[in-house]
Amino acid sequence: MDYQPQRVVVKIGSNVLTKDDGSPDKERMAKLVKQLVFLKEQGLQVVLVSSGAVAFARNHINFDEKTESVVRKQILASVGQIDIIYAYKDLFQAEGHRVAQIVVTPQDFLSRRHFLNIKGCLTGLLNHDIIPIINENDAVAVTELMFTDNDELASTTAAMIDADTLILLTNVDGIYKGHPSDPDSKLIEHVGRKSKGIGRYISTTKSAFGRGGMESKMKMAKKAAYLGIHVYIANGNRDNVLNDFYNKNLKATYFEPESSKPGLKKWVAYSDNYTKGEVIVNEGAKEALLSSEANSLLPVGLVAVSGDFSKGDIIRIKDENGEKIGIGKAEYGSKKANEYVGMNNKKPIVHYNYLYLFEYHSV
Repeated sequence: MDYQPQRVVVKIGSNVLTKDDGSPDKERMAKLVKQLVFLKEQGLQVVLVSSGAVAFARNHINFDEKTESVVRKQILASVGQIDIIYAYKDLFQAEGHRVAQIVVTPQDFLSRRHFLNIKGCLTGLLNHDIIPIINENDAVAVTELMFTDNDELASTTAAMIDADTLILLTNVDGIYKGHPSDPDSKLIEHVGRKSKGIGRYISTTKSAFGRGGMESKMKMAKKAAYLGIHVYIANGNRDNVLNDFYNKNLKATYFEPESSKPGLKKWVAYSDNYTKGEVIVNEGAKEALLSSEANSLLPVGLVAVSGDFSKGDIIRIKDENGEKIGIGKAEYGSKKANEYVGMNNKKPIVHYNYLYLFEYHSV
């Protein structure tokens, strides 16, 4: 680590905060709180994204057999969210620090206005020396209305508040060339800006008590790093893992960041679920977009336009084979875009500053 961190988002996974039987690991939780306080007392601004609410309620509620699985999860999440936030409140208060709770759904990020409202709230809390604790509102967010997992929420949050660092805490030291339990497996300690293919080392197995797996962490880490954020995947069960981060001797997989991107580009990067339309581009436009140069999408490269979208909406960009290339903010609506298909000397339909290409977080 050759930079001085100032604003850090720490995500603690369910597999860190739960014991083997699925009950909360309050001892581990207390140790991590002390480490978060340590970072704060070194002058860092800290945001916590915490999983684990379901674990706090799991052993206290009995369901009859007719209760649907979605309803069970909603009940556990809504009951457990109270318990986990009170546990955090007591632990931080004992250390002399105040916390605030923020519960969100993907819909809260749907518009640029909502996105900026949440950013304003979080920035205000940090500036008033309060530690925000964020979780998805699992009581109302189900299936297609959910974040993929809290790794996505943490990555989105880090981009939104212009954090310089994202730390994803799980139950292993990072990404290995092989299974983490194999003593011959080697930890991948550094992922460069243009690194490709390390996804082949990742098992698609998910943790016992969480939705996310290492593949998700990898994707979210690469996306955040592309947007200019230093990212670490580290072992939250390791004593003093956050102290080690601050002291620059953390054992982890580190993702080297590219240059920081504008705020609007960060919002676009996490808007894949909110697209209002689609454009198909020819091979020449695809090559231009994916080249090392910064190119906007011009109407001359369009083959077709579908959907009903307006200026400012997020649209998806695909090639003629149906492969997703990226997403971007439309500079004008679908009616005008259809009129301009294949035409020269027209202004870009997606400006480079508002364009996000999926190749940047491929694994």
